[in-house]
Amino acid sequence: MEGTDVEVSLAKGDTATVLLHVARRFAYEIDMLRAGDVHGHTADRSIAAPFESNYLSGTALAIRPLHYPLGADVKNTGMSETEEIVVADILADCEGVVVWGGDLKPVKQSHFHVSVKPGDPRVKRLAARIRGWNDTPGEGAGSIDAFAPARRRLATRFR
Repeated sequence: MEGTDVEVSLAKGDTATVLLHVARRFAYEIDMLRAGDVHGHTADRSIAAPFESNYLSGTALAIRPLHYPLGADVKNTGMSETEEIVVADILADCEGVVVWGGDLKPVKQSHFHVSVKPGDPRVKRLAARIRGWNDTPGEGAGSIDAFAPARRRLATRFR
C-alpha cells in the first residue's frame, strides 16, 4: 500500500483501487496500518461466513482481522463509535459499491468487500473518482473530515 510497508493481494484494476482507498482512509483516519494488518486474496477455501468467499476472488480485504474477528462481541471488542463514524463516511465515499462486515451477520468489523457484480459501471466510475482524488493535492484520503455535518448526513444514506 502506498506510503507504508503494507502489502495486500487483491483483484487487479478498479477493484484494487476501490479497496485500497478503504484501507488508506482507515490508515489515515483511524490508525496507521503495519505489515500483516491487511489481508486480501486467499486460495484457502475454508470460510466461516458466506461473505468471506469474496477473499477467494480478491474482491475483499480484512483490516486487522485479529482485532475484529468474525462474530466478535462488538460492544466489548469492536470499533469505537468514533471509528464507526469514519467507516460510515468511507462507505459513503464508496456510494454503495463497498459493504462493511460490521453491517453483516455474523459481524466481522474488519471485513470490506465490493458488493456489485463484475463489470458493474459503478466500480469503474468510483475508481476514476478515487484516482482523481489521489492525483489532486488536498483531496481524497487524508484530507477528509468525516465529522463535518454534511458528511455525517451523507453517511447515513449508505448504512
